[in-house]
Amino acid sequence: MSLTKRSLRIGELLVQKGVVSPDQIRIALTEQRKNRDHLGKILVRLWFATEAIILDVLGGALGQQKAQLQQVVVDSEAIRLIPKDMARRFRILPLTYDANANRLTLAMADTFNVVALDQIAALLGGDVEIRPLMAGEAEIEKAIDQFYGFELSVDGILREIETGEIDYESLDADNAEYSQPVVRLVNALLSDAVKRGASDIHFEPEEGFLRFRYRIDGVLRQIRSLHKNYWSALAVRLKVMSGMDIAETRAPQDGRITLTLSGRQIDFRVSTFPTVHGENIVLRVLDRQKGIVPIDNLGLDDDVLTTLKLMVARPEGLLLVTGPTGSGKTTTLYSLLNHLNTESVNIMTLEDPVEYPMGMIRQTSINEAARLDFAGGVRSMLRQDPDIILIGEIRDEDTATMAFRAAMTGHQVFSTLHTNSSLGAIPRLSDMGIKAEIMAGNIIGILAQRLVRKLRIDSREAYHPGEIERRILGLDAAYQDLTIYRVSEDHRHAQHQGYEGRTALMEVLRIDRELDELIAQGATLTELNAAAARKGFQTLAEVAIKLVLAGVTSLDEVTRVVDLTERIGQG
Repeated sequence: MSLTKRSLRIGELLVQKGVVSPDQIRIALTEQRKNRDHLGKILVRLWFATEAIILDVLGGALGQQKAQLQQVVVDSEAIRLIPKDMARRFRILPLTYDANANRLTLAMADTFNVVALDQIAALLGGDVEIRPLMAGEAEIEKAIDQFYGFELSVDGILREIETGEIDYESLDADNAEYSQPVVRLVNALLSDAVKRGASDIHFEPEEGFLRFRYRIDGVLRQIRSLHKNYWSALAVRLKVMSGMDIAETRAPQDGRITLTLSGRQIDFRVSTFPTVHGENIVLRVLDRQKGIVPIDNLGLDDDVLTTLKLMVARPEGLLLVTGPTGSGKTTTLYSLLNHLNTESVNIMTLEDPVEYPMGMIRQTSINEAARLDFAGGVRSMLRQDPDIILIGEIRDEDTATMAFRAAMTGHQVFSTLHTNSSLGAIPRLSDMGIKAEIMAGNIIGILAQRLVRKLRIDSREAYHPGEIERRILGLDAAYQDLTIYRVSEDHRHAQHQGYEGRTALMEVLRIDRELDELIAQGATLTELNAAAARKGFQTLAEVAIKLVLAGVTSLDEVTRVVDLTERIGQG
């Protein structure tokens, strides 16, 4: 069957299932005629549908099983049967090999790829039964990198650099051969950081050496050190990739890099800053797959999730997300926007800068050169007939005033604010010049959040809390035998330090009529907190204690991000 005929059949099926519209299929087919790519891949690239939905629909209609690569444990013998270059070329991943039945199970991006199946059969011998399962292309690419290992090792590239001279003029090369080892070294370092799940990459020059550090799960870890001789070439390469001026070394610069790693597009926000030992360069990793999390996957309790959904269901008003830098505010806001993102609403954002591009949402970056700031941007945005507005951050009185003006004129407004707690947003807005009677009735709710690392089950140990810990946890004599968990002695100095992954601590304050009246009357924080507590409101500290008692995280980790000292006095 030709590519076009098969695409038409797939397109008709997706239209019948309501995944895409006929217009979207026509646009995708037009694109396909240009580059001969798979229709599903084009639909995902155009943001018309997600890869997971397309696979679910096609798998159900064609009676084919879908491979869950996030949960699969790959058979090492199956991996040895298929060379990595063939796996990458045909977008396949060997999963299991049953020697008794002589059966090989494969995950394939295109289970109809007869050429791939024929070549695999020829490689293994005609008597091997091949069982293909459907999987997403990005998932397969990531799994190939994970299970086959790195294609280029950092150590190997460093040995190559040590034996030759660096050609600085070739650092802007963008060819497939990667003839310049520094080009490959930068790519290998960026790829390594993404595979380790780093959120930031630090290149830090010292007096005699260069330090690499990754921020993983919110904590910086030193990965390796290099001689300072490498730094000038690495800095030039990073500047070239991010579109910076390589001749400017005394002033800070900002740039952006976009690469395809592990089968998906990764963005890096790059910042340089002059120090006494040279330019310090930090890259923020912007992984779109991790940045846009479904609202149901935020890790919230059912009652808190219900409260949050009720808040965003209100047709107008201001919803604030508070917390320090790196506490996941942007991820939460994007999750809320993704939850509300349909063809029936016009969502517009004003960010500094846009971190994760999203389909059907009009996103704009603050531009100082064009004199576009938050306040002026919102003023202009209101003329674009928006239903929902995201303001990246409320920093000053002008922005706060425009946010409330938008909320009062029938718009849903989302924004962030730097405060230590959800109720702390009220005096912060008051300090900015927003009157109490304006706040009352126009704030939907306030979220405050932090991120804490989760204990690895195989790296934790149980223990009985001491007197001070019991007071922090709010335990009385009835809980003498209670155990909580911490990182075991054997794992405290391990690379992962006993933790893996993070979860959100979130206090969700829904502003109702009673709280509105208290705000309008200029009530104190103590009065507001007492009123909220009567309605079941839980503070960050209380949410954190629940996670400690459940064994999800440790008390040491919680005290790193939440102030629990007041609870000692209460004990």
